[in-house]
Amino acid sequence: MNVAFIINPFSAKKNYQDFLNELSEKFENPLHLISKSIEDTESFIEKNWDQTSVFVAVGGDGTISSVARKLINSEKILAVFPAGSGNGFSNETNFSKNISLLLDKIKKGNFREIDTFTVNDHFSINVSGTGFDGKVVKEFEKTNRGFKNYIKVSIQTFFNYKPIKIKFLQENYLPYNGKYLMLNVANTRQFGNNAYIAPMASKSDGLVDLVLVKKFPLYYSPFFAYRMFTKRLKDDDYVTYLPVSEIEFKVNTKTWHIDGEFKKIKSPISIKVLPKSLRVLV
Repeated sequence: MNVAFIINPFSAKKNYQDFLNELSEKFENPLHLISKSIEDTESFIEKNWDQTSVFVAVGGDGTISSVARKLINSEKILAVFPAGSGNGFSNETNFSKNISLLLDKIKKGNFREIDTFTVNDHFSINVSGTGFDGKVVKEFEKTNRGFKNYIKVSIQTFFNYKPIKIKFLQENYLPYNGKYLMLNVANTRQFGNNAYIAPMASKSDGLVDLVLVKKFPLYYSPFFAYRMFTKRLKDDDYVTYLPVSEIEFKVNTKTWHIDGEFKKIKSPISIKVLPKSLRVLV
């Protein structure tokens, strides 16, 4: 199969040259782009559309999302070489940092169709959200990334963060109006780093899990974290799960993260699932 590699040179430890060197040893004259921007990525995909069957995103969830949104509702296949700080989507779709294994998968060409979704006009493949974690991502982007910095920023943000106000616009969801620490829209189970915010989520059921988290006391944080990393958050009294295909609500903040990338999005918010809209290599 014809394959193209799209590399984010700013992901993780910026070791893309090691990836390219190893790839060149196994794959003769690989078609690739070292992307400078989302526009650069989109232009490359359009230019090589007709001759390419598999597009490989080399980066984190933000990079993967920027590639995936150009492939939805087409016969093109998305593949991933994880090179981000959290790698939530690649963890959920069984991609590893093994180039030989990736090339073997590409040769076989097997794929599955998964759901994607939109937050207003913003495309997402993994987990997007607002509230506490949206603020954390905003502050996290000012650091050198990495899991330790994420934890540090999370703790600093928690002390002075005020809950957001959610008002649903459909009558059957009105009982869930109120104040929350955060709201997440989960197409897969985890943020990244095996932090399972939605352990029951499925990538191909035509639904996303709307995750509502009430603010909890600071002393409860270790228990909340333990449940999140052990896939037991579904049993937590501070968390509510609403499986939805479409939903609308108002929220008193513009601070969001879309697949881990900071965005400003105006309320009201419309969430829509795009069922089985993306082909992913397996």
